[in-house]
Amino acid sequence: MTARDLAAALPGIGTLKDLCRSMAMAEAILNPDGECIYSYSAQWSETEEAASMRNGSGDEYDMVFAPEGAYIRGFDHESPLSPYHHEDVPRPWPGVLDSVPEAFRRHVDEPAFTDENGCPVVTVCLWRAADALSWETGRITFPEGHPDPDGSHWLFELLLDPTPEAFRSFAEDYYEVSADIETLRYIYDLRPLGLPQVIALNSGASVPEVAAAATAMGYPLADDLRSDAP
Repeated sequence: MTARDLAAALPGIGTLKDLCRSMAMAEAILNPDGECIYSYSAQWSETEEAASMRNGSGDEYDMVFAPEGAYIRGFDHESPLSPYHHEDVPRPWPGVLDSVPEAFRRHVDEPAFTDENGCPVVTVCLWRAADALSWETGRITFPEGHPDPDGSHWLFELLLDPTPEAFRSFAEDYYEVSADIETLRYIYDLRPLGLPQVIALNSGASVPEVAAAATAMGYPLADDLRSDAP
């Protein structure tokens, strides 16, 4: 799989935002006191929201959702497209960033997406204008002999299989817990999160911490978790 295949497989911007928010919310309940792999910020900037993945081993992705559309960058540190594999002075693989339109160019040099020397940390890049019908990617010649040369498949695996069942498999493998599938379905539907769902997914979770995380993500809360509820 390559960025081209990923571009064809990903859903529209709105659906992708909801999926990322749901994944982050579910993991925040499972692991409220630790670093989560998946996160979501409803106020990444004054006008933008962002979803992120950090696996703790140097692999990551970020998605910025803005009025003009969405920008995605991913980095697989073992990919042959890594900026650090080919030159004394690191630079992105030819084509990965060359075609990024002006509307999204500021994200290419975003400090959060570059290293200490300003080199973009990227092996995968996609973008989609708000009124576009599909995701786009650069014209890239991929090295032969690699089934997933830029990390498009495994980095975005839970987005390519956007089901509660896939998230349950991830949670049970990574956290070694049994994740209640009905609660995951409830969260994937983006229904208001209440105390019953928190208890069903993790009875030991701090309810105030979960509610605060939901607020930061822009995830809807039921009255029993809302601090402003009468």
